[in-house]
Amino acid sequence: MKIVIRTHQVDLTPELRDHVRRRLEFALGRLGPAVRAVRVTLADVNGPRGGVDKQCRLRIAGDQLPALVIETTAADLPTAIDLAAERAGRTVVRARERRRGFAALPRLVPVA
Repeated sequence: MKIVIRTHQVDLTPELRDHVRRRLEFALGRLGPAVRAVRVTLADVNGPRGGVDKQCRLRIAGDQLPALVIETTAADLPTAIDLAAERAGRTVVRARERRRGFAALPRLVPVA
């Protein structure tokens, strides 16, 4: 899985870069080749004014997946990254299940 990190008004420290990679590997690594690349954009929406404005946007690309975009906002970047990674794992699993179709689900028989 290729991970590309971009920032807007945020200093990308080595610790922050490692945190992004660890969280994405943990959340998406188990999905194997389904996820080909993740583009991470970290931003400080309000700039120096402060507030709950740290944003993490993930664009996930895979061979058998539709284009997926996950966006979270939190008070600090590590929290925004954690929330986005968790959502990404759930979203990719759900997208893979939809891609397989509903034939794998058991059919319900109506009761008369």
